[in-house]
Amino acid sequence: MEDELIDSSQLSLPRKSVLPGAGFFYPDSFDEERAEERAREKLEDAAVAVVTDTDADGLGCVALVRERYDAALDVADFEARIKERLRDDDAEEEDEAEADDDEEEDRPKSSVALVGSSPYSLEDDLQRVADYAPDGIEVFVCDLCPDKYEYVEDELEALAEMAGEVHWYDHHQWKPEVAESVRDAGVDLVVGESDEECSTDVTLRELDYDFDERFVELAAVTRDHDLWLNEDPRSQDLADYAYWTSKEEYVAVAGAYGADLPPVVEEYIAHRRVEKENLIEAAVERAELKTVGDWTVGITYGRCSQNEVADALRENGADAAVIVKPAGSASIRGSEDFERAHEVADFVNGGGHPKAAGCKPDIYDDMLDYAHHWTTQGATTKRVILNAFERVAETAGDETGDTGETDEAGETDETKSEE
Repeated sequence: MEDELIDSSQLSLPRKSVLPGAGFFYPDSFDEERAEERAREKLEDAAVAVVTDTDADGLGCVALVRERYDAALDVADFEARIKERLRDDDAEEEDEAEADDDEEEDRPKSSVALVGSSPYSLEDDLQRVADYAPDGIEVFVCDLCPDKYEYVEDELEALAEMAGEVHWYDHHQWKPEVAESVRDAGVDLVVGESDEECSTDVTLRELDYDFDERFVELAAVTRDHDLWLNEDPRSQDLADYAYWTSKEEYVAVAGAYGADLPPVVEEYIAHRRVEKENLIEAAVERAELKTVGDWTVGITYGRCSQNEVADALRENGADAAVIVKPAGSASIRGSEDFERAHEVADFVNGGGHPKAAGCKPDIYDDMLDYAHHWTTQGATTKRVILNAFERVAETAGDETGDTGETDEAGETDETKSEE
């Protein structure tokens, strides 16, 4: 396959909006080989390891741990690279800065190793720390929550056996039996109140260290975005920057400056937001409103920033918003009138918070399924998720004594239109 076919920078915005980024087209085996190699290089001489989600909240935890252990990388090198990117007007960065992550191999390593993870790769990343880190290493797991203990059982127990200490700081809603099993494995698990704290808050509180005020403010502004408070405009800057740049760059800059990002980073964010706003507009324009039970569900498709799209759909009358992504996953956002996003996600291979959750339905058997996904703008995924809303509506009806009946076949408008 020619590189140009998967190079997003060569696509018009309408096409870019409905197709996944270049990283999607790399086989998992290739990604796994790169992940193994990077983990080995980062971990072999590390004194501390942090396995974390790679959004602003998870990376904020890393900034705190590196400050605690005096292991921050020099921010000047990263600032110089940002200036280079801004000078090169033709350079298009992929989401999550895959290309820039490759360049991290040329930079100095921190004694606090950053192992980026996700709910879908957590068990593999725990095993990598167990395989490649020195015996007795101190390990932190941040901003991640397994749906079932058996998903991480073997890997976590292997890690606990070789590590000196394992701390797990999170703020998602844990199932009691999962939390109990993690603690029984010898892990220091601390879970903050999901509607009051972010994981950076928990890490700030639990680390035995007198942090500078900028880290206290960093946690507060990170919380503002992560809990969808949206009261501090800086929180959107942090979220966007974490998404657009490399993990190491974000940690270095956030650790050095806190929530008040330097001018060169603000310029970079403004540059990237031009396209971001266009992608948001495209997703909002193709959205539909569906009635499910007592709720109005706004559902759309596209590569976009899901929080801003969800805000727009709520302004248009939606109680809940679903943003289906070209890569096959979906974000579910709630509101004051819908706090069951995690229940919907549970039915479609996902999880999360009452007002924010994610999922990826297990419906993609081959590339033809993905081709159908792109050309129909997520029709099957939309139908599956709307059916999950129907099941949650039935549960809500049972709780209130309402039958929650729809039409004779129990179908949504979406289901019927696709048949």
